[in-house]
Amino acid sequence: MARRNGAPEVNAGSMADIAFLLLIFFLVTTTIETDAGLDRMLPPIEPPEDDVVIKQKNIFTVNVNRNGQLLVEEELMDIKNLRAAAVAFLDNGGLKPGEEGYCNYCKGERDPGSSDNPGKAIISLKNDRETKYSVYITVQNELVAAYNELRNREANRLFGRDFTDMEQEYLNPETPETVREELKDKVKRVQDLFPQKLSEAETSKN
Repeated sequence: MARRNGAPEVNAGSMADIAFLLLIFFLVTTTIETDAGLDRMLPPIEPPEDDVVIKQKNIFTVNVNRNGQLLVEEELMDIKNLRAAAVAFLDNGGLKPGEEGYCNYCKGERDPGSSDNPGKAIISLKNDRETKYSVYITVQNELVAAYNELRNREANRLFGRDFTDMEQEYLNPETPETVREELKDKVKRVQDLFPQKLSEAETSKN
């Protein structure tokens, strides 16, 4: 009987090729999700050279303290009422007919002590550094929902469909290019009617 000199060798010459092919396969098929982030206007690092005069009545102030309480226009407010208050401010249209910047599509109270028109209306949000993240996101969602509510109204008036549906279809990379080009002008037109001017002020230290 012949004596074995050692264990049989395994031909590993193709292992590197197999590993390389597997690596390519996973790189091609794996999708990496990325956060879209929040579209917000942050305070500038340096003040602008030209002084920009903004009337106080065109600024809707929202302060959130460390306990999650809302101080809206210097008055305590329940978060469930925030969206309606923001809509009333943005849709006010305080200028009179014939005045420059008069909003002929606004359906608000036309209060001269509130915002002149949606183009000048700014929502200023300020949070405490100890504000809970869940409260911060909830406030953000309510303010963005106020813009979307007004944009949906105008989109339905002009095009017979919600703005949020048009925007979602426009941003979808699978939407045909011809459809996206058609939606581009419609989305921009509605955005121009109610431009989202949501500015976050520097957070409070206490």
